[in-house]
Formats: sequence, C-alpha cells, structure tokens
Amino acid sequence: MPRSTPIPSNAELEILRILWKEGPQTVRVIHDALRMERDIGYTTVLKTMQLMAEKKLVTRDESERSHVYAANVEEKSVKRRLVSDLLDRAFDGSAAQLVMQALSDKPASAEDLRKIRQMLKDNSRGAR
Repeated sequence: MPRSTPIPSNAELEILRILWKEGPQTVRVIHDALRMERDIGYTTVLKTMQLMAEKKLVTRDESERSHVYAANVEEKSVKRRLVSDLLDRAFDGSAAQLVMQALSDKPASAEDLRKIRQMLKDNSRGAR
C-alpha cells in the first residue's frame, strides 16, 4: 500500500475486511454483514463504498444492475501501513513498546506466544 494511498477509516476497514474474506460483493451484501454487528443504514454503507472507490480502496464493476465492489488494496499491505502509522504516532517507532503494550492489554493464546517466539528466534538468526 503506497504511502499515497489513504489509510482506511474504521468504517472503511470494516468493509475491506468483508471484501478480503468474502471476495467481491454488492452493497446489499456488505450492508447485511455490517448489520449483524451494529445498526447502520444502507445509504451510509453505499456512500462509504462510493468514497472508497474514489480513494481507490475498492473497485466497482458497473456491468450489472447491482454494482459489485472488490478490494483494490491487499490486506497485508493495509495492515503493514496501519501498524507502521501506529508505531510512528504512538510508540516513537519502537516495535518493542508496541508488542509490550499489546501483550499487557490482552493475553496472548499459547499458539500466538509460540508464533511470537518462533518469529523472534528467526529474526535473531537474521541479525547475526
């Protein structure tokens, strides 16, 4: 996700998560999925998705009566950009501070801890 691509808002990120998981969808399907989590109007979802298309976060296929939207940014790239932004703004660029804060706020599962240990092990080998 190039730095010129805007960081998605929380509402935009909700929509992107659905598109990443389910693939291209109509506004109706996205609206129905969001309504399962909270009360939100159809026109709000429509307007948000139209703005996302303008920002190039999604593409819109207008060949059918119901327009179909697809994610135009990769999940991994968006997450990397969000973490990088958070690191810079809240933790002065310190990955250690970010990880310590995350682990102190919400306990990690045994599986997550195993993955973290493996990543640290792999990372320390590369630093030699």
